[in-house]
Amino acid sequence: MLNKSEPLWLAHFSDLHYSPGNLAEADRCFGFAVENAIVSGCHVAVVSGDSTDHGLDAHTPALGSLARRIHRLSGYCPVLMLQGTFSHEPPGTLDVFRLIGARYPVYVADRIHQVALCDGAFHPSGGAIFTEAEFDALLAQHGTPKVVFTCVPTVNKAVLAAAAGVANAATAVGDHLASYLVAAGTMNARLRSRGIATVGVSHGTVNGCQTEHGVPMAGFDHEFGIGALFEAECDGFLLGHIHRAQQWEREGRVVAYPGSIGRFHYGEIGAKGYLQWDIVPGRASAQLVETPARETVCVDFDGPPDMDALAAVAAEAADKFVRVRWTVNEEHRQLVDRDAIMALFGKSAELKIEARVLPAVRSRAEGISRAASLPEKLSRWGELTGVATGPLAERLALLESLDAQPIADGVLEQLRGMPVPEPDESPRGVDEAEDFPSTASPFAREELLGLPPAPAPQMEWLTDDLFA
Repeated sequence: MLNKSEPLWLAHFSDLHYSPGNLAEADRCFGFAVENAIVSGCHVAVVSGDSTDHGLDAHTPALGSLARRIHRLSGYCPVLMLQGTFSHEPPGTLDVFRLIGARYPVYVADRIHQVALCDGAFHPSGGAIFTEAEFDALLAQHGTPKVVFTCVPTVNKAVLAAAAGVANAATAVGDHLASYLVAAGTMNARLRSRGIATVGVSHGTVNGCQTEHGVPMAGFDHEFGIGALFEAECDGFLLGHIHRAQQWEREGRVVAYPGSIGRFHYGEIGAKGYLQWDIVPGRASAQLVETPARETVCVDFDGPPDMDALAAVAAEAADKFVRVRWTVNEEHRQLVDRDAIMALFGKSAELKIEARVLPAVRSRAEGISRAASLPEKLSRWGELTGVATGPLAERLALLESLDAQPIADGVLEQLRGMPVPEPDESPRGVDEAEDFPSTASPFAREELLGLPPAPAPQMEWLTDDLFA
């Protein structure tokens, strides 16, 4: 175990997300990190939440692999594991790890409290903070601890909502945690004055931090403000939950995320790894050690994919994880050859295709919704489309004011009043009727020649086409 005068060397892992789907990536990266930390001679290891991606059954290979890594790590140094997000680590998920310590114990922090590390053993406070009497008893029995952890696992917002009200639950989390960190800061300042290193461990979102996709987290419902974390007076504050490595420094003290141990989603930016902390009372530094996270390639097209561009990407994407996305209109969706794209990336470790098809949308004429009546809407449509709507408006008025039968009678009356074409000055005889086109109706030909109409042919209902 480390000498009391040595700086504290701490290995900080977070967001391992062991699960059946993530097993290969998580175990390759965490396995590398564990071996690297052991070779580097770490004094204590911390996993700051989300060791699993969801509740795991005891027989799953993912849980067995994680347990073996933690067991190996505990053969070289004490290990502290923090409760993470309840959706990833349902309460009780980490309890089994209390039983797998090797040479050193594995301590599970699943409540807000402080815990002292004395000669390789963890000694928790009875309440949220060590009292003076409690800490004096600890000193008398176990000697001066090298480090005291202030543990703030994920807060159960449902319990807080029941106490503070649903409307106030979002902001109440940050307010309550800020008050606790100020109170813990008073004790941590006293510990530092005694030459004891102080380390905070928590799982949550810092207002203003960036996600693994480069999106700033801004709002009133996050657990921490950066000022509140420094109010805890910890030499180093170890965070989990955000998958991008980032840190803040103030007067020699540091707050930092190591990010996720591997790359679990497409589009993640930044390196993946774990943090090596060097801590002495009043000063800390953290350095990222990169893990062999998988390489991902994301190609996006606003329109059909460019096959030449994809061929160039595929030439450099052997053994990489590739995602190809495009957005096309509905009428152009057939222009994309998915089989050809899959053939290009046959040597890639994975190809994920995401197509977004925009449906054809018929937009209404601008301002038509503000017209009060149907004739006004018709007139507005005609203005925008360049169509003369006068005749249409007259017929629309008829439809609005009359029933179908009067409208039909009026149309027939208009047809009866139309003038018959005058015959030529030299009327043709009956023999000249052959000059009429053969396609003319027999009734029209007789009428134009001034002859009485020929009788209609008799139709046989059984053999003739009655609808011809």
